Amino acid sequence: YFWGKVKIRNYLFGHTEFWQERFIYHGTGKELLVGFLKALVLFFIPLYALSAAPTLLETGLVFQAIATGLTYGIVMIFVPVAMVGARRYRLSRTSWRGIRFSFRGEAWEFIKIFGLGSILSTITLGLYFPFFDAKRYHFMISQSYFGSQKFDFDGRGKDLFRPFLFAILLTLPTLGLYWFWYWAKRQRYYWEHTCCGPARFRSTVTGRALMNLHLANFLIALVTLGLGWPWVLIRKIRFACKYLTLEGLMDLAEIHQDAKQATATGEALSGFLDADFSLG
Repeated sequence: YFWGKVKIRNYLFGHTEFWQERFIYHGTGKELLVGFLKALVLFFIPLYALSAAPTLLETGLVFQAIATGLTYGIVMIFVPVAMVGARRYRLSRTSWRGIRFSFRGEAWEFIKIFGLGSILSTITLGLYFPFFDAKRYHFMISQSYFGSQKFDFDGRGKDLFRPFLFAILLTLPTLGLYWFWYWAKRQRYYWEHTCCGPARFRSTVTGRALMNLHLANFLIALVTLGLGWPWVLIRKIRFACKYLTLEGLMDLAEIHQDAKQATATGEALSGFLDADFSLG
């Protein structure tokens, strides 16, 4: 499984080109296996023991409530840790023109953003989500580097609040389809407020194009009973590349290698918890 995952990434990265230069993935199956075993021993066995203890020990309701609360609390910590760890590992194993990417954010900072955002989103019945989403995105982007060149994000959650509220109001009348238009607007806004030095990204994705992509991918996966997943994956990547451009020039001569070490433990946590770091 782990070596197969690496082969897929090698293929996808090797066939993705920017400025006539292809990306390279440097991860190994051994790293993913070791990360999986570490995550299993350090996180999931203790977590399972905590969640199963009340039943196995036949304890009272008070102890069961405490154990359940602790379990959910630990999971809420693991999710942001997994997202940070996965991003740190994947960027550290990605290079372009011989220069590696890196992520330098601290997990504890993201835990605070994630925890507070989750609580406020729950209290406000989801209305805080655009602000929470923008804060998460800002953290992930502003702590990412290409060699010595820092990425940055200057977007604000309040700019997406009105479109988000509009999408909520149109959920029933459009049977939920209007959300494709919201996610397309979100993608355009996020990319257009993301820069790498003097160069700024630009997205032209539309709601209709996004809807057609997801509906077609769903039908492919359904008709082939999941065997069409490779085609679905390729379609998603081609779609992302088709609508994304970089405006302005980076001074590549001023960018030098500044790689950071990272382990695959966060990658394994992300796989367990389905907490992907994808930002698109």
